[in-house]
Amino acid sequence: MEIVDRVKQIAAVDLFKEARKPLMFAGRPYHLDYTRALLLVADSWKQACGGIAQGTFLLAFYENEKDVDEALLLRALNPAPLPTDADVVSSMIEFYKDNLKTAGVESKLDDYTRYEFSFSGLECSILGTFFRGTDGKTKFGADVENFYSAHNYSVYKPVGKALEVIVNLTDSGIVGSPTDVAIGAVRYSSTQRFRGLAQESRSDTARVFVSAKDFLGKRTALFGMTRTGKSNTVKKIVQATMELNKQVSLLPAETAAAADSSPFRKETELPKEPAGQIIFDVNGEYANANLQDEGTAIYELYPEQVIRYSVQEKVGFEIMKTNFYAQIETGFRQVCSAFAGEKEGDYVDSFTHIDLMPPEEDADKGDIVRYDRKKAAYLCCLYRAGFEPPVGFRVSFVGYKDLNELCPDVDLGHEVSLDEAARWFEAIWSPKGNQVMKEYQDKYKKEWADEDLKAILVFLTKKRLPEKGVSVNGYTKLRRFMDLHQSSSETSFETAILEQLRGGKIVMVDLSQGDPEIQQVYSEQICWAIFRDAMNRFVNAKSSNFIQFYFEEAHNLFPKKDDKDLGQVYTRIAKEGAKLNLGMIYATQEVSSISSNILKNTQNWFIAHLNNEDELREIRKFYDFSDFSDSLVRFSANSDKGFVRMKTYSNPFVVPVQIDRFAVPKKTDR
Repeated sequence: MEIVDRVKQIAAVDLFKEARKPLMFAGRPYHLDYTRALLLVADSWKQACGGIAQGTFLLAFYENEKDVDEALLLRALNPAPLPTDADVVSSMIEFYKDNLKTAGVESKLDDYTRYEFSFSGLECSILGTFFRGTDGKTKFGADVENFYSAHNYSVYKPVGKALEVIVNLTDSGIVGSPTDVAIGAVRYSSTQRFRGLAQESRSDTARVFVSAKDFLGKRTALFGMTRTGKSNTVKKIVQATMELNKQVSLLPAETAAAADSSPFRKETELPKEPAGQIIFDVNGEYANANLQDEGTAIYELYPEQVIRYSVQEKVGFEIMKTNFYAQIETGFRQVCSAFAGEKEGDYVDSFTHIDLMPPEEDADKGDIVRYDRKKAAYLCCLYRAGFEPPVGFRVSFVGYKDLNELCPDVDLGHEVSLDEAARWFEAIWSPKGNQVMKEYQDKYKKEWADEDLKAILVFLTKKRLPEKGVSVNGYTKLRRFMDLHQSSSETSFETAILEQLRGGKIVMVDLSQGDPEIQQVYSEQICWAIFRDAMNRFVNAKSSNFIQFYFEEAHNLFPKKDDKDLGQVYTRIAKEGAKLNLGMIYATQEVSSISSNILKNTQNWFIAHLNNEDELREIRKFYDFSDFSDSLVRFSANSDKGFVRMKTYSNPFVVPVQIDRFAVPKKTDR
């Protein structure tokens, strides 16, 4: 209950009294409109309040009426010109020419000149208005209802509890739900001199809380260069979700008691079931122990909740392979996914568009016969490519009397081996076989081999036409997928993963030992399985828990910016995930490479250091991140890890935050 106790303290703060301390006076406006304020500030005021860094929150209090409590929320941006600047600069240059010391304890300036030199202008953006409602509570509006002449306002720098009220504001009030978790503290700048010297009464330290429900079913982006703390932030979100799951597991009476202790928000509705989480670990940093974890690896902290998968056999991991002979549709989808973005030729395109879905139980007998042929021919392609079949594996399908004569040593009257079946299909895709099939068509007015079967026979025989010789690579193209196959696997791994996620587990998919093509195949296969299940539950009005997707190095998986294909699974999750209870958390250093369809549907943002204008240009398009475009390119590798600009779903504006280092959660008695 530590967080709730802290929130009680925040809730007890009267912002209009707490933030208006004489020591925190920062300046006066000399221009106001609906979006911008220009302030007159002095060196002595800035020194007294602990400095005004770029991005600092300020409050402009309306002082013309005694019974009206109203304050504009400002964000400091850049220096602004004053009408007297030209005179000051001219005078300053003259002093420099006379070689007079103009600063420090030995300054040669007279008091009046020093006073004049100390003033400067400050440009601020206006984020909204705090006001006292008719019920006596402090409320916030994300605009300016009316502005008065600038001389009616005094500007103060909020710190401590007053600052906590501001940064923990949500669209429902102040934080205080049982699902809220601490994520960090306010931080304005890379340089921390004033913060280190500040007295407690003027400290900028203010804790920042987030609602774990902001991430459920939402899109969350983490942008920043390598080693800026993206992985640490991901761990904090995973932890927040796990804490939410604990709340879900509480007895109703306990949950209600926890919610009632929240003084501001009565957001007592919790998910009905624990949320599942799946992490696609491209670099293996979550699924495997490494030096940077220092005992804080997710799988070590939640050993009973984490299941790890790998493409290779490793101790402590479930193997993630498919029996291509038993799980025909799954294996074929893997092949099609890998071929999807390649220009392999029309015969490959025809192959990837065959329908290997089994017919319904009450289907026409002819449909069943044609499906059995297609399935057998496809399995023969796998066999010829070198995929090891299960021991004693055989196939059964119906041929045709005249075609059977072309391969007399193979008896289709009973099950045959894959080698026998392959020889039979190869024999009929020949000039003689083609003649027989033409005669069949003339006699029965329908083709013996439909287009799907013909596409498979081209792949199997490597001949585009029965009358021609070998002209294509055919089944040899399948050999690159042999590492995905395991003949002893009986159940589909994505089915097992789905069941675990529906049970509220954390699944880690270690893709670090696969090449980019394999990473893409596995990622898409699992995502499609989850997406299809969620869609099926949605259309059939079945309840479903939340499932959160985590994508590291998302630029390796997601469609590119100029990709207009809206049918890709990542785009579908981004656009339709909200209604399906599917959340997406993705991290990358290449903002400009991410599809706009995904960016436009993102609600939560964590932006760290970005190093070029292309990335900043994308960020400026969203919310009020343009206020931070200058500071985002400045970065200290040693001191700025975890320093982000955060915008969450329920918060009305961006908050600069130093994310807490992920640590082992404290055990508490509930």
